[in-house]
Amino acid sequence: MEQVLFSLFAAGGVVSALLVVTRRNPIISAICLIVNFFCLAGIYLTLHAQFIAVIQILVYAGAIMVLFVFVIMLLNLGNERSLRDGFSWKKVAAGGLSFGVLMELIYIFMAQTGTPSIELERATKIGTVEAVGQILFTRFLFPFEVTSLLLTAAIVGAIVLAKKNLD
Repeated sequence: MEQVLFSLFAAGGVVSALLVVTRRNPIISAICLIVNFFCLAGIYLTLHAQFIAVIQILVYAGAIMVLFVFVIMLLNLGNERSLRDGFSWKKVAAGGLSFGVLMELIYIFMAQTGTPSIELERATKIGTVEAVGQILFTRFLFPFEVTSLLLTAAIVGAIVLAKKNLD
């Protein structure tokens, strides 16, 4: 059952990721990105990483997507004609490179054999709230605190910039 769910979430993630980059409307693209985040959280659940799945939903699908929607609203991307490009060789090169990466991924998946049961047992222990909290507040306490200070400074900077635009 886990393999089936993993495959469904993986397929949903790939489809939603393709929709993110192919939609012209930025709001629809942001909604597809939220779907992608939920598919990724489902993949984490099938890998027994419950804490990371919940954080994926709370942080990315919640907070980061609110930030993206605010940026889209601030940029006022209503004029879609200015976003359109005609034919360019960059698109052809990007398509060729994408095809090459796809072929590499197919080769890697075909060459993969078996499932490492030892790593699955270890992953079950690593993905718990207790294990993540233990490592976060012991080994990575300083980077955690620095990140919180940087985020606070970014919020204060955004408020200062928004205040200047309102005045």
